[in-house]
Amino acid sequence: MAKGYSQVKGIDYLEIFSPVICYESIHLMFALATLENWYITGLDVKTAFLYGKLNKEIYMKQPKGFTAQGQGSKVMHLLCALYGLKQATLQWWRELEAFMKTMGFH
Repeated sequence: MAKGYSQVKGIDYLEIFSPVICYESIHLMFALATLENWYITGLDVKTAFLYGKLNKEIYMKQPKGFTAQGQGSKVMHLLCALYGLKQATLQWWRELEAFMKTMGFH
C-alpha cells in the first residue's frame, strides 16, 4: 500500500475522485429484481485499483521487509495505481469508463 498521506496536491496528483452510489438506485434495482424474478449477486474485486493506469510519473520507496539486499536506496517507478494513492480511485474509474464505452455503454 502506498503512503498517499505523504502526497502533495499539484505535485503528486492533480485531482481525486470517490464514486458514491445513490440509495434510490439500490432500491430501484431490488424492486426490479423482485418484479422480474432476477437473481442478484455481489462482486468485490480486491485488486480493482491495480488496473488503473497512472497518467503521471510516480516513484515509491521500497516497502519495509521487501528491500533487495544492498539496494535499499532504490525506488520503484509505478506504472499502475496502488491502494493508498490519492489518484487510485480516479484512475480506476477512468479505466472502467473506457472499458464500458468499448462495450457500447454511454
